[in-house]
Amino acid sequence: MQNMDTSFRLTVNGQQHTVTTDPQRPLLDVLREDLQLTGTKYGCGEGQCRACTVLMNGKSVASCLTPVSETDGRSILTIEGVAEGEKLHPVQEAFLAEGAFQCGYCTSGMILGVIGLLKEKPSATHAEVMSRMQKHLCRCCSYPTILKAIRRAVPGSKKV
Repeated sequence: MQNMDTSFRLTVNGQQHTVTTDPQRPLLDVLREDLQLTGTKYGCGEGQCRACTVLMNGKSVASCLTPVSETDGRSILTIEGVAEGEKLHPVQEAFLAEGAFQCGYCTSGMILGVIGLLKEKPSATHAEVMSRMQKHLCRCCSYPTILKAIRRAVPGSKKV
């Protein structure tokens, strides 16, 4: 049996990494197992819950569905890379201020989903936020506080 592993270069949270692995291996597995970045969570393995959300070149992607081959030469941001030293990102601050988590399993995916939206649409409307975030599932049903946090982080998302 021939080894079909390939080497890929990617930048994760500002640091260059080279990984040699099966090209179809999910980015989620590479992040958690090879790079020991466990903030990105495995939820459903089908991209339906978005607990595994990371940003690839600034855009939100489900890392459980993204083959590592698609990350070659790209920049990946995980929850571990969002804060700048001890200073939390404004979206992290909003989630903390509103207590927008219960068990916390979905939180990293939610935060990165909001950050990705803000990168694409800094003045997102309430409808745009709701459309984007409806893909993110919280099994603890912390939606009221999550919505408060999003409204705090995205001023244009308040209902008019």
